[in-house]
Amino acid sequence: MRRLYFDHAASTPADPRAVRAMQPYFSRAFGNPGSLHYYGQEAIAAVDAARERIGTLIGAKHFREVLFTSGATEANSLAVRGAVAFFRGAHPGVARPRIIISSIEHESVSEPAQALAAEWGADVVALPVNREGVVDIVALKDALSPETALVSVMHVNNEVGTVEPLREIRFMIDAFRKDRAAGAHPGPYPLFHTDAAQSFPYYYLDTELLGVDMMTLSSHKTYGPKGVGALFVRRDDEAFGGAGGPGTAAGFPLAAQTLGGGQEFGLRSGTENVPGIVGFAKAAEIAAAARGKTSLRVAALRNDLWRRIKTAVPAAEINGTAGDAKAPHILNVHFPGHPAQDLLTRFDRMGLAASSGSACRARAAAPSHVIEALGHPKARAAESIRFSLGKGTTGRAVAAAARIIEKAVAAAAR
Repeated sequence: MRRLYFDHAASTPADPRAVRAMQPYFSRAFGNPGSLHYYGQEAIAAVDAARERIGTLIGAKHFREVLFTSGATEANSLAVRGAVAFFRGAHPGVARPRIIISSIEHESVSEPAQALAAEWGADVVALPVNREGVVDIVALKDALSPETALVSVMHVNNEVGTVEPLREIRFMIDAFRKDRAAGAHPGPYPLFHTDAAQSFPYYYLDTELLGVDMMTLSSHKTYGPKGVGALFVRRDDEAFGGAGGPGTAAGFPLAAQTLGGGQEFGLRSGTENVPGIVGFAKAAEIAAAARGKTSLRVAALRNDLWRRIKTAVPAAEINGTAGDAKAPHILNVHFPGHPAQDLLTRFDRMGLAASSGSACRARAAAPSHVIEALGHPKARAAESIRFSLGKGTTGRAVAAAARIIEKAVAAAAR
């Protein structure tokens, strides 16, 4: 059976060039980056070179602004928990620091925020989105308060592909900061974080242009290896050099969440995954060089897939936006009257891999919170499937996938 992979939002195959770049660091250049001898120096040089490459690709002012983690989930957790912990240390008079997120964030952002609500009494505000998945800017303006430590809004939604207006959010935060400067809690708050795990292969992620203080990246969504990610953190020695209390690193507005050896500038202890970091940097370079052509080609294939699905299943509808504010690789479709889990099982038996939403929650078989946040009922969320394409997707694969979808829906209707 020829198998068709339409789940690139869950994971992408590692580019062979990234795999080749990793090979020496498994066996020949195997040293611990923390060691002072030749083998350790060889390893830390590779880590720092990768850090500088990724920093250059995202417009970081200094390579030290790139922190490597075990993946996007850890990076998001460090951004949320670390930023709020730092804020509490710098503002002991604030009893309930506020965290503002969107209602369609990945669980690796929303769950740490809710955990802080349970542990510390943090005030978590989930901003509503419209039917297309775009965050409500007016609601953000109303939610900003002197106690706000963090605003976290993802760049590309992993389930419906909506691209959020980060620059508009940044302008609103800047205006609030100016007003706040004369208030009871001065300082460069709230910090602005974005989860850009889905974005790198398709968008130029310049941190200055986007206006973010922190940004999460994922290797295995960028044709690199699993088990590695990165968190960009804007340094400000003047603002954050001495604030935040123990477990913080000068210049960073974060408190470490993993303690031990003090790696990653004291903010993420644990021996660095040298092969993964090297492979991630190589994959990022490859993706950045091709993203213009990749975006156009993948968007055209996604549109072709939707036309074929709509012809085969006239009742089908797109979840989220179908316009320009949509990532090129994601298509989320509602199949009325057909439970997603049943269709996905039929698809898989016929050789088509897709998903009902985030891979992190797939085994829970719960309806997508994203679809519900768009204003749709649970029934629609339970009947929706995400197809996500990648740089290896072909026109023939799209045509074959559409035929499988048509057959599976017809068989389910009998």
